[in-house]
Amino acid sequence: MILVRFSLALAASLLALPGTAAAGPSLLDYVGQCVPFARSASGIQIYGDAWTWWDQADGRYRRGHRPRVGAVIVFKQSGQLRLGHVAVVSRVVERRVVMLTHANWSRRDGRRGHAERDVTLYDVSPANDWSQVKVWYRDSNGLGSSIYPVAGFIYGDAPPSAELSGEHPDDVGALIDAYVPGAIASR
Repeated sequence: MILVRFSLALAASLLALPGTAAAGPSLLDYVGQCVPFARSASGIQIYGDAWTWWDQADGRYRRGHRPRVGAVIVFKQSGQLRLGHVAVVSRVVERRVVMLTHANWSRRDGRRGHAERDVTLYDVSPANDWSQVKVWYRDSNGLGSSIYPVAGFIYGDAPPSAELSGEHPDDVGALIDAYVPGAIASR
């Protein structure tokens, strides 16, 4: 039992190190919290609860309010996100629609923690500044109805994981998710 726990802890710590995801199991096989996943996928070395990343990045990494591939988006604490959330931008579709790769959002087989690649993120902020977003949610097979507050994007210096985006992400599907509510049933 001790050996099993040690092996699991070692595997989790290796996944959390930059550059080790490619050497070990696929980044997309990850099951766990969003923070170690985002750290591994982006190369941004910040620790602690997701909502603290924005302030921790000040003076260490560039920050802003425009999505870029490889940037970490920081969701603020809210009633629904007690610890916030972090995810990595995998693709910019257009000025108000991007795709994320993240962990611990949707449920798979009734459980959270799994990695998801190229899911739709839609800027619904009145000022078009990415301060409020909707996120694709597996259980509803589309954008959820919740609106989440965002602190902004943290831009890393290292190249993000090669597994961040799929070979053929569904840009059109992401646009439909964002701009044609309820159209999922027809896809």
